[in-house]
Amino acid sequence: MAKKSETYESMLKRLEEIVKASDNGELSLEESMKIYEEGIILCNKLYKSLNESESKIKTLVDGEEKDFLSEEE
Repeated sequence: MAKKSETYESMLKRLEEIVKASDNGELSLEESMKIYEEGIILCNKLYKSLNESESKIKTLVDGEEKDFLSEEE
């Protein structure tokens, strides 16, 4: 689970930094592997965060639709 200090935006910003560092071609193989691993971990955290947010939104929308439909009857 992401640390409380790790917001979606801060993780995305770090991932962008990793991509830029990888693209410049100035990293050693060891440094490239290290930041690649960090990037994969960040991608997984970002994906999990998006899935959790999507699930919450679906729950809220489904709940509102049920309430709305019961009021019509």
